[in-house]
Amino acid sequence: MDDFKINFILGIFLLLTAIIYIRLAKSYNIVDNPNFRSSHTVPTIRGGGILFYIAVILFFIISNFQYPYFFAGISSIALISFIDDIKTLSAKVRLPFQFFAVAMVLLEVGLFQEPFLVIGLLLMFGVAFINMYNFMDGINGITGLYSLVLLSAFYVINNFENIIEPSFIGYLIISILVFGIFNFRIKARMFAGDIGSITMAMVVLFLALFFGIHLKAPIFLLMVVVYGVDSGLTILYRVYLKENITQAHRHHMYQKLVDVFKWSHLKVAIVYAVVQLIITSIVIFLYEASLVIQYLVIGITIVLLVLSYVLLFLAIEKKKTLVQNN
Repeated sequence: MDDFKINFILGIFLLLTAIIYIRLAKSYNIVDNPNFRSSHTVPTIRGGGILFYIAVILFFIISNFQYPYFFAGISSIALISFIDDIKTLSAKVRLPFQFFAVAMVLLEVGLFQEPFLVIGLLLMFGVAFINMYNFMDGINGITGLYSLVLLSAFYVINNFENIIEPSFIGYLIISILVFGIFNFRIKARMFAGDIGSITMAMVVLFLALFFGIHLKAPIFLLMVVVYGVDSGLTILYRVYLKENITQAHRHHMYQKLVDVFKWSHLKVAIVYAVVQLIITSIVIFLYEASLVIQYLVIGITIVLLVLSYVLLFLAIEKKKTLVQNN
């Protein structure tokens, strides 16, 4: 059976799975009810990102069990994340699974041969990254579009370098497109949930490390720089406000654009995706450049994004002041 037929069948299967999941989620009340942190106003099905994990399962089976350590890690964290979608778990319960999952990624990409200190730092970075990716999943379309940009870029590079089995990325792209049918709309029918955002974070972490190590290209750090700058500066701002950074909030830039500038969810999601698309295009053209050029581009990109964030932040604070005064 050729790839087109396999992908078509996969798409239909995931579409039917999504429809069945929506019905089951309604029956078992797996629903995200609005609260002060939410950007939505009506109850919405949670955990729709289970489609991403199902795509990983199908690849694992069809590919004759490739990347077993990665699969073990993503399965453990997908399970605990789905439970968290059904009934909120404490960080003490979730963190051991997150560290185990990241450890399995490091083992799969060959980083467990590094010094103990390096492994420890990578573990902390990996856990911070998947939580960052999860925190950024707060409005319709943002996780799907942003992840679609990243996976498409990896797919293009892989066509030239043949680093990873192409169907691994292909199946996940199809799962995102199917998920988008129910999420990329004014009133979403379902959200990715923790299982979706954290599963996708694991995939992106795995691919970024795998490609970066294989190609010896630090510029792959830029594959998640838009999310990284938003999350990083938001944490610094919350520290400045003396807030508990583990508690729910509405300080992310994407949340402020919705709340203060009154941009629609889809507009904000598209802006984030387009900015990341421009940056990933730079990565595609420069991943073979010298290390000096790569580090220079990394530095310039981060500086420009930080400046953009600060200017937007000041504009938002000015508008909030004007509204309060009126």
